[in-house]
Amino acid sequence: MEKKYDVYGIGNALVDIVTEVGDDFFEKYKIEKGLMTLVDEQRQFELVEAIHLPSSNLACGGSAANTIIAASQFGSNCFYSCKVARDDMGKFYLKDLGENGVDTNLTETTAPSGITGKCLVMTTPDANRTMNTFLGITATYSTDQIDEDRLRDSSYLYIEGYLVTSENGQDAMKHAKKLAEKHGVKTALTFSDPSMVKYFKEPMEQVVGASVDLLFCNEEEAMLYTGKSSLLEAREELKKVAKKFAITQGANGAMIFDGDTFIDIEPYKVKAIDTNGAGDMFSGAFLYGITHGHSYAEAGKIASLASSRVVSKFGPRLAWHESKEVLNHLFD
Repeated sequence: MEKKYDVYGIGNALVDIVTEVGDDFFEKYKIEKGLMTLVDEQRQFELVEAIHLPSSNLACGGSAANTIIAASQFGSNCFYSCKVARDDMGKFYLKDLGENGVDTNLTETTAPSGITGKCLVMTTPDANRTMNTFLGITATYSTDQIDEDRLRDSSYLYIEGYLVTSENGQDAMKHAKKLAEKHGVKTALTFSDPSMVKYFKEPMEQVVGASVDLLFCNEEEAMLYTGKSSLLEAREELKKVAKKFAITQGANGAMIFDGDTFIDIEPYKVKAIDTNGAGDMFSGAFLYGITHGHSYAEAGKIASLASSRVVSKFGPRLAWHESKEVLNHLFD
């Protein structure tokens, strides 16, 4: 039976505030470079004030949202279950989702009162990204946000690893995965960040359960999760928890396991300006590929090229025409 949605995503809804800073900024404000750090509203406000926000770019974000928007721009039908507040940032978020062709569980009138979460994404001239996140209302993301009817009508459930930081988030992840299994919907999971695997390994293992259909991770996450010191050992271990998986390797491309064999995906050489959203783009483009008749090798090529395009510009997204150019370049 034809499903309405190719991908149903769950994850944090954050308005991304993307800006460029120098390393001296991190030293002055004692920020750990290259990591995602959860902060309170006051701390985030202090940093935003110090940066002089107007020169920054705003976009609806959160890891899974970036992936869902990427998949949508390539041509997938997508739904995103999220939690934003009925404030200006929340209205901006829902409008941005809609403009990117993504259906969602909330409207401006049904969104609850509160404060919409925000993520300050600081990129440095070496193309590194550092995030300070105030979760706001998305910290209370729970099973209430899961729409069983829309999930049932989807080919894939896509779960964001960042949800693992709260018990209610863990419950939502497990609940959604259980519903997906009940309705024969495949489950894809991203580990999201090495810190999620490092500090929340046990709850992450509970979410993974016996296995997931498709796992996205990078090399560091693969080794942290499996406790192995080499990628070759880690990838063998991952076969026990994921039927298929993609391990991104930055400038070295990616390694994909399609259930039978390993496929090396060549990188596309570019000058990286901003690595923010590269992994999210990879997942979104890959999910588009496998839900639109492409092999895992072809989907890997789409994802690799899309990721290379996104790191060569600021922000976690491509424009619609850039997504089409990726497909035209590979298949025309």
